[in-house]
Amino acid sequence: QVQLVESGGGLVQPGGSLRLSCAASGIAFSFYAMGWYRQAPGKQRELVATISSGGSTNYADSVKGRFTISRDNAKNTVYLQMDSLKPEDTAVYFCKASWLSFNYWGQGTQVTVSS
Repeated sequence: QVQLVESGGGLVQPGGSLRLSCAASGIAFSFYAMGWYRQAPGKQRELVATISSGGSTNYADSVKGRFTISRDNAKNTVYLQMDSLKPEDTAVYFCKASWLSFNYWGQGTQVTVSS
């Protein structure tokens, strides 16, 4: 059974930081590209950042220079370090695992940026 479990969300003030984690089980993690996506109320889900099985990264323009995606294959975990958070970063953050035609999603974790 495949499981992706996100954690680390919460309430933070503008300018603050959070680190999200996504622990995967039931997949050969090192083969999978991993991604973080987010969905704000009333909006479509959007790409935040991805990291390939080889470690190449890609970011949405809105988070470049503020967010960092990384992975630890020994722990089957992908991370999203979020710095200089803005109110517009408020959303439910989801992780996704992708390999060939296989795609799996986590249940999401809420991030709220507010004073």
